Amino acid sequence: AQCLPVPAGLDMASAAALPETFFTVWTNVFDRAGLGRGPAGSNETLLVQGGASGIGVAAIQMAKAKGHRVFVTAGTDDKCAACKALGAEVAINYKTQDFVTEVKAATGGRGVDVILDMVAGDYVPREINALADDGRIAIIALQRGSHADVDLSQVLRRRLTISGSTLRVRPVEFKGAIAASLHTHIWPLLAAGSIKPVIIKTFRAEEAAAAHQELENGEHVGKIVLLW
Repeated sequence: AQCLPVPAGLDMASAAALPETFFTVWTNVFDRAGLGRGPAGSNETLLVQGGASGIGVAAIQMAKAKGHRVFVTAGTDDKCAACKALGAEVAINYKTQDFVTEVKAATGGRGVDVILDMVAGDYVPREINALADDGRIAIIALQRGSHADVDLSQVLRRRLTISGSTLRVRPVEFKGAIAASLHTHIWPLLAAGSIKPVIIKTFRAEEAAAAHQELENGEHVGKIVLLW
């Protein structure tokens, strides 16, 4: 139930870069946060924290392919440029720019409808300020910690939703439903070349330590794949 065919035109290494990231993006951005199903419909917007990550580059392409404006944060100007090349409309260097200010400016003061958050911690109250009314935050990682000081009055008054999830512990049936959705909605886009896996480098299995070092260097855009 969890298996998917290798999309037409992709080799096995490219296909290996798909499952974890694409499952994560689909279940959080499109299922849980309901991008495109809120009050603004097809005009809803997405902010991806960490746009140059493996999950980030998948989220950019998937949301863009579905017709949504995509904004991202990244840690260098080069990473921002890479995100824009993949379809992000606005790429914000979080080391030199304030993402709340930039998102508000890009949306005419309205804010974004959905935020895919792999940072959490003290980012959450800022993300609330960056949301449009009826906006949704989907938290998938806790890079800046598991605690946040949140103004719940905004959540009430502006009908905001903050959710979180982990995928690995979910049952096979749940993952199978995600696979079916991906096969219907995303796999044709992969076969057509509208969405592509982004692999920065591959390593042989015996080079796993070097692959981890490459990740820890933090300079990569997209995925690193081990070849067996």
